[in-house]
Amino acid sequence: MATLLPARFLTPQRLLWASVVVAVITITLKTLAWYITDSVGLLSDAMESLVNLASAIFALMMVTIALRPADEEHPYGHHKAEYFSSGFEGILIIAAAMGIVWAAGRRLFDPQPIQAVGWGLALSVVSSCLNGLLAWVMFSAAKTHRSIALEADARHLVTDVWTSVGVVIGIGAVSVTGWLWLDPVVAIGVALNILREGFHLMWRSSQGLMDEAVEPEVLSEIQKTLADFDHHTIRFDHLTTRRSGQRRFVDMHMHMPAAWSLGRAAAVRTSVEQALMSAVPGLRATIQLLPSDVEAHFDDPKDLM
Repeated sequence: MATLLPARFLTPQRLLWASVVVAVITITLKTLAWYITDSVGLLSDAMESLVNLASAIFALMMVTIALRPADEEHPYGHHKAEYFSSGFEGILIIAAAMGIVWAAGRRLFDPQPIQAVGWGLALSVVSSCLNGLLAWVMFSAAKTHRSIALEADARHLVTDVWTSVGVVIGIGAVSVTGWLWLDPVVAIGVALNILREGFHLMWRSSQGLMDEAVEPEVLSEIQKTLADFDHHTIRFDHLTTRRSGQRRFVDMHMHMPAAWSLGRAAAVRTSVEQALMSAVPGLRATIQLLPSDVEAHFDDPKDLM
């Protein structure tokens, strides 16, 4: 599906709207599955889908904000809004995991028989297929649009799928063995798995808010592009990078002969900037021109005097 539809159609906003719709459908299916089976494992599955809905709505809000153009108060744009979405989703996942552990802990000491196992498992499998298909499409689009909010939502959907797989296996084992304690144990295992995913999302969000460097493959592409301009009269140094949502930024110094005219130096700089932005979509390059015999030293105590 991701390859059949053009990237311009599979925008983060459209996919997050699809995530909201799918979350409503899966909540309905999983809640019905829990109601007819009285399985705490299926209850935990339904609770995670409820988190999916809240996360998708919040992610949609943040992606909409991130698309706003730069203004006087935000001259570099609003791209970092997506990191708030990822962090918020991580917090919700952790809260859901704690709720699942609480519910499963009570059932562990008071096991209850599971009813209508076949219908419950069938509803859970259908909802998992919907989540898995949407996650596959979202992962592809997240890579294309460099959207951490879309990636976070896709990761959460994958976690939901594995949750459902674990629940289905657990309930199937209960129906075969008659060991009622397996139901809450599976639910606790599910909670620990989504807890790990929640902490991972919060970590990713924190790194983005702290101006993390660009990905290794992006840095390699930048260095490869600069190598095309390698010449004994031109030198690049003090290259620093950072990422902000869908955007990438690179700052550097470009040293040239002092005898060159300003117009000639500016023309070369323009060529380098255009090459960089063509090689890395969404990149903003800032290049400071310096004579070849001039060095700029950062993080030197003498610079502060």
